[in-house]
Amino acid sequence: MSPLELGFLVLAGIGAGLTGSIAGLASLVSYPALLATGIPPVTANVTNTVALVLNAVGSVSASRPELRGQGRRLRPLLIAAVLGGATGMALLLLTPTEAFERIVPWLIAGASAAILVQRPARELAAEGAEHPAPDPRWLPLGTFAVCIYGGYFGAAAGVLLLAMYLLTTGEGLPRGNAMKNAVLGVANGVAAIGFIVLTDVAWSAALPLALGFLVGGRIGPSVVRRAPQKALRTVIAVAGLGLAVHLGIQAYG
Repeated sequence: MSPLELGFLVLAGIGAGLTGSIAGLASLVSYPALLATGIPPVTANVTNTVALVLNAVGSVSASRPELRGQGRRLRPLLIAAVLGGATGMALLLLTPTEAFERIVPWLIAGASAAILVQRPARELAAEGAEHPAPDPRWLPLGTFAVCIYGGYFGAAAGVLLLAMYLLTTGEGLPRGNAMKNAVLGVANGVAAIGFIVLTDVAWSAALPLALGFLVGGRIGPSVVRRAPQKALRTVIAVAGLGLAVHLGIQAYG
């Protein structure tokens, strides 16, 4: 791989890491970047998942204020992420991709629309919901289902998780986003271990991409912390809808 391609992947990783830690759309940037360097699609998918581990390291380490006090809630979700990531990894290695390709655009579009229309937690509190109901019991199961997709391919898996957590926990965007980063990081990590052991990884591309992911992932949570929440929700939702349209054209075109 040439020095120009290495530099391109570092920059793509920074952009993808920033996008991923804010909106869960890292693969929207990183996967096409890998394809642009000539890596075959399946190898690019595997390489992308391995590099994404550094995105989680950066984003979770920068999200410690938002994760404080969420340990009890996160434990069952992280277990679900381990099981879902492992299942998705196995599915990628053993099954064709067509079924997922056709359903994923609809899932992403629905999640993006949900983020767009959901009112911020402070508005709910103003209506007397200062003491929200406990998280639904099915939340670990929903996390498991999304993490299967995250381990399998992962494009916008973060959008699906973020929408689910915002809609069910009553948390605002910074804390919901921190939950998403932690859970998706575990799912990606488990899938990455399986890929490293069982299949080929393009390490010459994975390492510079991972370096960029680490930098971008560190920056993202501070952006979420400071940005206007309504505007950021709109940006995330519109980006997710755009990705849904793009994947839908690929799947049904």
